[in-house]
Amino acid sequence: MLIKRLFGSALLLRLATIGCRGVMACEGNQCHYNTTKKTSYLSQAEAAALDQELFNDYKFSVDQLMELAGLSVATAVSRVFPSSTHKSALIICGPGNNGGDGLVAARHMTHFGYNVGVYYPKRTPKPLYENLLLQCEKFGVNILNDLPPVEEIKKEYQVLVDALFGFSFKPPVREGLKPALDALVHAGLPVCSVDIPSGWDVENGPTLENSLTPALLISLSAPKLCAKPEILKETKHYLGGRFLPPGIIEKYKLKLPAYPDQSQVVEL
Repeated sequence: MLIKRLFGSALLLRLATIGCRGVMACEGNQCHYNTTKKTSYLSQAEAAALDQELFNDYKFSVDQLMELAGLSVATAVSRVFPSSTHKSALIICGPGNNGGDGLVAARHMTHFGYNVGVYYPKRTPKPLYENLLLQCEKFGVNILNDLPPVEEIKKEYQVLVDALFGFSFKPPVREGLKPALDALVHAGLPVCSVDIPSGWDVENGPTLENSLTPALLISLSAPKLCAKPEILKETKHYLGGRFLPPGIIEKYKLKLPAYPDQSQVVEL
């Protein structure tokens, strides 16, 4: 009987541990985890202000954060849609930092065993983005000059990565980028969105009649308001970008899930 009781107690403790999700909060330079607090969500203005503080007050460079974000994206995609089952991936990149994250993710995904294609219709004429694109080419990423028809995309690829628009997006969608968004919406493949599903309102979620419904969202730094469970519904949700300083977490009163061990992503 004693053995049964001990076993039962251990089982209940294990189930309780599985059911709880650690949440990070900071005071001063110390961060700790609390399983009773809910996850924080940022408004569009808060997300922009947080980014500027990382650049200005903490002296992060754009390429430094982009590398960490892109690695997080590639890691989350491989967790949910591994190359063993989704060998070929198409990453659709926009002209801003979100597109840069996609280029970094493309390079890392080649290391993870994917055959990767990139469609990058509005290329940013800056050395950072030019270098990222060159690196993709050197790593064997197929850079597409033209967007294939939806039927061809569905035949050639098993998963799509949406790196088109980030949290600075405001409608309407520019004419030159509409075909890229339409392909994400209509290809009939699982879509993994970087930080914000493209075309969504950053705070209110989908507003278009034919809005994108991603299979996976990878929030970066901290989730935005459109990533609340009641808006995402069945979409899997990961958080990446394990680089926030304690001072930022404290200032914005962020409550974030605990990253397991040395992982760069955590499922929400």
